[in-house]
Amino acid sequence: MTGSIRSDAASVRLEDGHGRRFEYLRLSLTDVCNFRCSYCLPDGYRKAKGAPANLSVDEIRRLVSAFAALGLWKVRLTGGEPTLRAEFLDIAAAVAAVPGVRKIAVTTNGYRLAARAQSYADAGIGAINISMDSLKPDRFHAITGHDRLNEILAGIDACRAAGIASIKLNSVLLKGLNDDELDDFIAFVVQHDLVLRFIEVMRTNDNPDYFAAHHLAGTFVANRLEGLGWQRQARQPGAGPAIEYANPHGPGRIGIIAPYSKDFCASCNRLRVSATGKLHLCLFGDAGIDLRPLLQRDGQQDELVERLQRLVATKAPAHLLHQGNSGATPHLASIGG
Repeated sequence: MTGSIRSDAASVRLEDGHGRRFEYLRLSLTDVCNFRCSYCLPDGYRKAKGAPANLSVDEIRRLVSAFAALGLWKVRLTGGEPTLRAEFLDIAAAVAAVPGVRKIAVTTNGYRLAARAQSYADAGIGAINISMDSLKPDRFHAITGHDRLNEILAGIDACRAAGIASIKLNSVLLKGLNDDELDDFIAFVVQHDLVLRFIEVMRTNDNPDYFAAHHLAGTFVANRLEGLGWQRQARQPGAGPAIEYANPHGPGRIGIIAPYSKDFCASCNRLRVSATGKLHLCLFGDAGIDLRPLLQRDGQQDELVERLQRLVATKAPAHLLHQGNSGATPHLASIGG
């Protein structure tokens, strides 16, 4: 493959065999997390023996450059908890400098966010998603293993002060644990003019009993919103999988991410790369395809671009969650959810 891929990026796109185009990369920086969320890492993070090192800053720059040559323009930095990477700001700045990348987002548990929000904005991060599974401090502690709700609320204010354009909250919808807070969440969103997305808890290899006890369909939220007159919105370019509703009477938006809903995968526009350089065509797919041999030095971009095109063309039409098959994903912290 020649350099024409890079010079004529407008005519080259990542597309699979089902007509879906991919403009959005979820890039995990680490599988380490300092929270112990009951739906993900209830026993805390445990390092696997013999695990390879995380991608370096230079390897990440080469990786994102290849994706950008194929029209990808949005990168979300995930984990684990991505801000635990010592090079987090260097990585964000390196990704921001890649030609063609227009939006850098991060998903975080809010750790030290109040103190660091300005540095994130200065590094080029323009969108931030903050996990917040309860508005009640004691319940937040019970779900996450940490009494840090007030810190996260302060972090939201700090993000606004830093000029971060897009601030969203993520809340995992948990039957019997936080579903009775739905109206409180709705009022909070309206009061503070925020965007919040409820995420259905997903079955992974290590949580089948938890899933059976606490899974609640996203229709629980949709029915309540529609009953209150909230209006479903058209999907925006580059948006993730959330079905979003707007408040017709004032500020605030609420989205629903419902992977068990019909045709959830039809609008898929995102790919995932793990912290160690494995491409995951689906969150609930196989163990991933190692890209690291093509990230070792500059000058390998053409070969990497070619390989990405071939691999993405093989992406399956949908996950197999409805058959109880969550693939090789042990828990959501392993490749960033």
